[in-house]
Amino acid sequence: MLFRRKKPATLSGKLREFLWPRKGFSRGLRYMSMRVLRLSSSPHSIAVGVAAGAASSATPFVGLHIVLALALAYLLSGNLIAAGISTALANPLTIPVILAATYELGVILLGTGDSGALQGQDILHMLKHLELSHLWTPVLKPMLVGSIPLAAGSAVVFYVAAFHAAKLFQARRQIRRLGKLQARMAGSTDGL
Repeated sequence: MLFRRKKPATLSGKLREFLWPRKGFSRGLRYMSMRVLRLSSSPHSIAVGVAAGAASSATPFVGLHIVLALALAYLLSGNLIAAGISTALANPLTIPVILAATYELGVILLGTGDSGALQGQDILHMLKHLELSHLWTPVLKPMLVGSIPLAAGSAVVFYVAAFHAAKLFQARRQIRRLGKLQARMAGSTDGL
């Protein structure tokens, strides 16, 4: 094989690489951001796609984030690839934070306070015994209500950031291309 290791990785090496990548975690984030910025769409279309992905990631619908982001981006004429990539904001590290934030914000907005709020053990007990009808009022309703302002806020923030980043990236790319074209044209006229 062309890209096979000379010495196979050991189990401990594979485990270490899984838990802490050799190139670090920031490499994946840089790759994803550059992949979005290199799209050949308008900055507005890219920003709408990123905003759709960020908004869907801020909802409690775990497992449906990509479907929601693609549908939202399609309806708003955003870039579907940017929407799909930006749903990576909801990952195993951020999902507990997102779910807790939507729940707490929903409890505050609904004004249920301490009377309607459940503890973690109560929620796990209801899920274990499949009492989903009892989860609607104390858990699911606050999460849905709390996800609306959280999704709207993250969509606005990510739209602005993605729009300016895509606009700047595309302007720099255009300047580089013009510079290369001028250098090529100057090289071809010097030879005459």
